[in-house]
Amino acid sequence: MLVEPTVKEILAYCAEDPVERVFLEDVARRGFARFRALEGENGLGALCYFGANIVPSGQGCEAFAGEAASRGAGARMIIGNERAVTDLWSVARSVMPRPREDRPGQPVYAIEEAPSAPDSTGLREATFDDVDLLLPVCAANYLEELGVDPLEQDPVGFRRRTAGQIEEGRSWLWVEDGTILFKAEASAWTPQAVQLQQVWVDPEARRQGYGTRGLADLCRLLLQRTPTVTLFVRPENEAALRLYDRVGMRRVASYRSILF
Repeated sequence: MLVEPTVKEILAYCAEDPVERVFLEDVARRGFARFRALEGENGLGALCYFGANIVPSGQGCEAFAGEAASRGAGARMIIGNERAVTDLWSVARSVMPRPREDRPGQPVYAIEEAPSAPDSTGLREATFDDVDLLLPVCAANYLEELGVDPLEQDPVGFRRRTAGQIEEGRSWLWVEDGTILFKAEASAWTPQAVQLQQVWVDPEARRQGYGTRGLADLCRLLLQRTPTVTLFVRPENEAALRLYDRVGMRRVASYRSILF
């Protein structure tokens, strides 16, 4: 039977796997209480968040299919642990729109030990003065990752979200001579893990080591504040896979994304 979980129950569930469930814990702590759950023998057995994305976790996620069809109208994607997404989609596909893309087998990386620091960088936390510099880069990164141009789809909302990331201290960049040599944002942040997204190096500056140096610096910075830094990546992005391996990240899980 589906239940409306309490924040205490959600946090206890997420503590069982703080890397896989980092996003779920983050939104629960921030008060975005759009969850349904399945009870298990000792606490929750499965959990699903319904928002701009649908994020299932645990065993028996096919039970959320009806909720996904009703609550998830207009959702951008179903995303999360590959088995959980697969279980949900096995039933939801008959009651939800046809997706425009299915991305199974996305490696999830994590790192707990700070990488070595051969060279310092100019990495710093972004400020509001960086919004106009970051906006087109974040939009290009979004288009590259999701196939949608946010500056055409929702320019006001995208600018607001970009500024919000800065305001929350979740955006970092390394700039020289007006070029962003490296940048990244945190999509989720809990006491146990930070999940990075939109790792980017200017196209003209790629294959020169800036990504490795920038990400290594960012991991060192974040690991002073949380035990684990994590991210996930499309399996065909070989340059990103090599980058994460060079920094010393290890593969710990697999995600699946179904885009609408």
